[in-house]
Amino acid sequence: MTITNIRRAMTAATIAWGLCASLLAHADATLDKINSRHEIAVGVLIGGSPFGSLDPATQQPRGFNVDLANELGKRLGAKVQLVSVLPSTRVQFLQQGKVDILIANMEYNAQRGEILDHVATPYYRVGGTAITLKTSGISRWEDLRGKPVCISQGSSYIRPIVERYGAIPRAFPGSSQSLLALRGGSCVAAVHDAAPLLYPLLQSDPEWKDYKTLQPEIEPAPSVIWVRQGEHDTAAKLDGFVRNLHRDGWFISTEARNGLVPPSPALAEWHRQLPAEQ
Repeated sequence: MTITNIRRAMTAATIAWGLCASLLAHADATLDKINSRHEIAVGVLIGGSPFGSLDPATQQPRGFNVDLANELGKRLGAKVQLVSVLPSTRVQFLQQGKVDILIANMEYNAQRGEILDHVATPYYRVGGTAITLKTSGISRWEDLRGKPVCISQGSSYIRPIVERYGAIPRAFPGSSQSLLALRGGSCVAAVHDAAPLLYPLLQSDPEWKDYKTLQPEIEPAPSVIWVRQGEHDTAAKLDGFVRNLHRDGWFISTEARNGLVPPSPALAEWHRQLPAEQ
């Protein structure tokens, strides 16, 4: 090879390296924005559960998801802007850029995976249950056939209660409206997340002492942090933080601090498994 050809080859290699370095230096749009502005907008559900509610004394958001959002912001070196979302609006808020990520009790399923990307490591595992009056005569999921059931718009439980159990869904913007409709007699049961919402409700609120939940939980699925489609750099960055939080036992202590009972066996499982992968 002549010196001229060698120089040409070196020049081409330098350009190629420069392009690669440029691509590596520029993360996806969301991570670039977070890094440049030192701010991240996080969509969270503030529905009154231990995962998200308003502190009656300060009127500030609190809960498991709020704590997770703030911890991720701390590790990113970014100010956290909490944005309240509803099950019916959370996907649109993310797709339209109103939030950068979602930590909104939104479990993974294939349909959601087709329109959004997510952080690979889950932060919780949630299944659904039905809440109904103890005197309703409903003791099994099969007893919901042909009966009206209150549920949140966009809930992943709509399909199974219709296809598997033949219930007639009556969808509401959020869980609070759904539960209010249940108490008003608009439906015989309401189906929502078990651990974040219904179990704590029955354990802590005397107004629900006449109600019970059904077992087993349906559609247990991992709760994940959602990002816009193609935001792989953001997802990868957050995944490293989530894995470390599992290793450190942060999720377990945060669950206890927020009064989530019974404790999630998934958190203990992930805490045991992740250190072995290092």
